[in-house]
Amino acid sequence: MKLKLIVPVGLLVIGGLSACTGTDTPAATPAGNQQAAAAEATQAQEPGEKKKEEPLTGEVKEKAEQAALKKYPGVVKKSEYDVENPGMLAVEIEQSGGEVEVYLDKDYNVIKTKDEKGEAEDD
Repeated sequence: MKLKLIVPVGLLVIGGLSACTGTDTPAATPAGNQQAAAAEATQAQEPGEKKKEEPLTGEVKEKAEQAALKKYPGVVKKSEYDVENPGMLAVEIEQSGGEVEVYLDKDYNVIKTKDEKGEAEDD
């Protein structure tokens, strides 16, 4: 008897959820989806907990690294969503003179940099 009630209730819940996902909203790009997911993961952390920077992946990683290397040639050591500057991407590049961390906005524009000594440089 209980099983008969569970199945219809489950279908109602699923049907209700699918009705809430209207088609009036524009489809998000894969890059936008990746950025939004990382931002949500960063915000979901408990207060006082050390913030973990999520690595960039897919199209976001590719575009961020290309933009950073265009302005600061070298070898990419890592690229991630920056938790200290929410909404920004960070690409760490090793150059012959040392390392530089390049910060980009969501449109892949270089906003600022930080050298290996931690000295900020504004672009």
